[in-house]
Amino acid sequence: MELRRILFTDSLVPDSKYQVELTSRQRATLTRLVAAGTAAARTLTHARILLKADAAGPGWTDPQIVAALDVGLSTVARVRRAFIEGGVDAALHRRPPSATRPPKLDGRQEAHLVALSCTLPPAGRARWSLRLLTDRFVELEGTVVSDETVRRVLKKTRSSRG
Repeated sequence: MELRRILFTDSLVPDSKYQVELTSRQRATLTRLVAAGTAAARTLTHARILLKADAAGPGWTDPQIVAALDVGLSTVARVRRAFIEGGVDAALHRRPPSATRPPKLDGRQEAHLVALSCTLPPAGRARWSLRLLTDRFVELEGTVVSDETVRRVLKKTRSSRG
């Protein structure tokens, strides 16, 4: 703890280029949020950072906020920047994922995989293993999938035999 205070003294860290200036309405909203304490811990911490960094309020420097709230200097900088670029909501809440992955198998292929898992296993085997099922599915469909994809499909449909 003491080392942090020595490294991040006010003379060593320049003033942030993102100055937070909250309106009275924003300040009241953040104060209510922190006082209620029912939001996610990350959201409450970011609200506290904004309240402490407010130029019209306490106007604390980044090192002071770091020491008081036990967060990283980059967190304080990110919250300041998010507030300036996107407002209070952007500073408090995570961004939604930018891109989602398309499913590896469509509904028809999943149904085929489930049906395949319900058939008799190959000769000499008591049951289908994931590896055997994957190899047979790739052979029939021509679609390359992993054992993990097969496992997820079977788990999702509650069709895993065991």
